[in-house]
Amino acid sequence: MVSEEEVKEIKTALEDGDLCTATDKFLQTLKDIENAPLNIAVTGESGSGKSTFINVIRGLDDDEEEGAAKTGVTETTMEPKAYPHPQYNHVIFWDLPGIGSPTFKPNDYLEAVEFDRYDFFIILSSDRFRHNDMELAKAIQSMGKKFYFVRSKVDSDLNASQIRRKKSYNEENILNDIRNNCIKCLQEGGIQDPKVFLLSCLDLKKYDFNQMQETLEQELPSHKRHVFMLCLPNISLPVLKKKREALKKQIWMWASLSCAVAAVPLPGLSVACDVSILVTEMIKYRNAFGLDQKSLEKLANRVDKDVDELKSVIKSPIVVKEINKELAIKLLTLGVGGALMLIEYLFSTIPVFGSVAAGGISFATTYYMLYNFLKDIAEDAVRVLEKSLESPV
Repeated sequence: MVSEEEVKEIKTALEDGDLCTATDKFLQTLKDIENAPLNIAVTGESGSGKSTFINVIRGLDDDEEEGAAKTGVTETTMEPKAYPHPQYNHVIFWDLPGIGSPTFKPNDYLEAVEFDRYDFFIILSSDRFRHNDMELAKAIQSMGKKFYFVRSKVDSDLNASQIRRKKSYNEENILNDIRNNCIKCLQEGGIQDPKVFLLSCLDLKKYDFNQMQETLEQELPSHKRHVFMLCLPNISLPVLKKKREALKKQIWMWASLSCAVAAVPLPGLSVACDVSILVTEMIKYRNAFGLDQKSLEKLANRVDKDVDELKSVIKSPIVVKEINKELAIKLLTLGVGGALMLIEYLFSTIPVFGSVAAGGISFATTYYMLYNFLKDIAEDAVRVLEKSLESPV
């Protein structure tokens, strides 16, 4: 997630002994990663499910929930409407006006919705592939932007087929037919290697949602890939695994920041830094995996279980306790972390040699603790998800 240029600048500052500059660059790089803006345009014909898609991918269970995109059987979006993610407000989903008009002109449409502001487009289509879908896809591609085609409401197609074709009904064959038809139509319109995904906004766990998030992970720039992964709803084991991997990639940066601060010969400075890092990251880990109280209550309501039943499988103490500096200090003073912190404090009082040793110890302590915090919380998230999916006895 860090560019070669950023690594070079940090390395140069450390080699020159300019610890203040190195620390500033670490902080700025981390801030850039955490706050990388991501603007996702969601478009398609009226009734294709744009607003519902925006709501569910933002983790909202109810279209009437506060902050939800307005839904309806008729077009409810007359101009681009921004819907920030509830936890990551720099990730914005844009509900664009419908494209169903017979006089639809894709180039005029893209200009009207301010085409350049979006990182990529998601085109939703339901029931069948339409001419306007292809025209819009061609226009987006010609302007050098990526788009992903989502065939929504496939659960309705399957239900209708199951009713009308009881003897020949085959879910896999029907899904393949729908997917291949969309790919064929896009290719006939001149689209090379179109990305097509089948979804049900009523249940993202089904069909192609995991394939879609994997594709976006591969194709987005590294900073934007990170924030996209964190904002995905925790609906499946693959999503939880990807979140853990994304967060793990940042640990060395936080540990390096702790190391740089520890090398400054001011007793106690690194301890304060480490406490701040641990509090910030523990809260972030808990929220990212949906283990905060509000998220657990929403999940319990969604699966019709008692929230205490979900909490019963949580083992990490930092999930069920209030995360603050007192908790972070207590954790630092336990076991290996406490011993390393004490040695670091003593070494930091010894000029030159002490500073170098303190930096290495601080790196090891911070890395060790963040790695284990993340491991424990990720494992708790898996247990909670599995518990939520259990059928009542």
